[in-house]
Amino acid sequence: MKFILSTLVLPLLAAAAPTPNEEAKTNPPFTVMSIRSGSPIHFLTMTASGTHFYLGGKTSSYCPSEEGLVCPPGKETVLADNGNVMDAEVAGGQQVYVGPAGALRYTEAHSASMPQGSTVGGMHYDKEKPYSYLTFKGRGTNGLMACPTKDHKHWQVFAALEDAKVPTGNVKDCLGFEAMAITYKGKNPPVWQYE
Repeated sequence: MKFILSTLVLPLLAAAAPTPNEEAKTNPPFTVMSIRSGSPIHFLTMTASGTHFYLGGKTSSYCPSEEGLVCPPGKETVLADNGNVMDAEVAGGQQVYVGPAGALRYTEAHSASMPQGSTVGGMHYDKEKPYSYLTFKGRGTNGLMACPTKDHKHWQVFAALEDAKVPTGNVKDCLGFEAMAITYKGKNPPVWQYE
């Protein structure tokens, strides 16, 4: 009887377990828009440039000029795997991390190299109705902040750390924000690699 029961039940349990494709559907690739009402960063899109993230600005990407290679558009910054990797075609991928100074960063293409003291795997895709959010949970904090660059033309994204080494030198210049995760519906992946 035990043999017959296990023969019937185990295949049913296996069929009920989520497949990798189902998990991908629950946490799809996404873009990020900042939410901070009444501030200059409200509704800005998060972009990737120079291995850092910014609110506003343009995504910096690259695609090799190889014969027969069809390059993706390369204009949007899209995250995957709960926000822990960049959504790019490049072999080996590009990992998202928080650097030792607190800046939200990503690795260069073809490299897993990051500064000593970096935090890997702290990004979280939190599902809430009706919206989903990206947040950083680690190093004694929970959240993200945007800090003005020295020229005050851009806002660089950091983990919300009191001791972050921000561009102006004063963490009080930074604004905490909600990072709304918006499901990406364009060509996937959207870039060959982020620069």
